This record gives sequence, structure tokens and C-alpha cells, in this order.
Amino acid sequence: MSADLLYLTLTAGLCVVLWIPYIAGLVSVQGMLKAEDYRSLPKPKLPDWVDRANRTHINLVESLPAFAALVLVAHVSGTANGTTAIAAAVFFWARLVHAIVFFTGLPYVRTLAFTVGMIAQLVIFWQILN
Repeated sequence: MSADLLYLTLTAGLCVVLWIPYIAGLVSVQGMLKAEDYRSLPKPKLPDWVDRANRTHINLVESLPAFAALVLVAHVSGTANGTTAIAAAVFFWARLVHAIVFFTGLPYVRTLAFTVGMIAQLVIFWQILN
């Protein structure tokens, strides 16, 4: 497996596990869902960390498709190279840092990590076009 695909896989795995803190927090506040809750989900006031956990997951869900498309296009088109591999690694680590600081509520570092991840995607995009 190429480094690009490895980091795509790791990023997808991160996305898969990021919903766990949100669900755990939700269950800790409202308990397990009952059959009638599936018709109209109760909306209890959630602690800030639970809301941040949900937003952390949603943010990666929104970013993952573009990253996946870029990595897969680079792989299939044969334009994947050392630069795309480094950019894919940078994206993964930036998103991991982003998730940690978003979840914990640290300001500014979250924006920096998000921006680094976006720049990494632009590097892959540029490599595909050249």
C-alpha cells in the first residue's frame, strides 16, 4: 500500500472513531434511546464537550470526501509521488491535532491545524494538475 493510501485509510479510521465520544456523551446525558425516541429524537441540553465532540466528527466528515478524492485521483492517475505522500501524512496529522484541540476546546490551534490540512490538500491537487 502506498503512503498516500495508508494515510487515507488512517484518516478514514479517525473519522470512524470520532463519533464515539459524542455518542458516549449523549448517552451519559439522556440514557439509551427508547423505541419512541426514534420518531422524534429528544434534544437535551448537552455539555459543551459533547457538542464539541459532535462538531469535531462533523468537521472531518465534511473534509474527508475531498481528501479521499484527491488521494484516489493521484493514485489512479499515476501522479502520486513523494510530495503527495508527505501531503497526505501532513493532512492526517493535522486532522488528528485538529480533532484533539477541537474536542478539548483550545482556540487558535484548531484553526491552524485546519489550515495546515487544507494546504496539504492543495499540495495534492497541485501535484495532480502538474
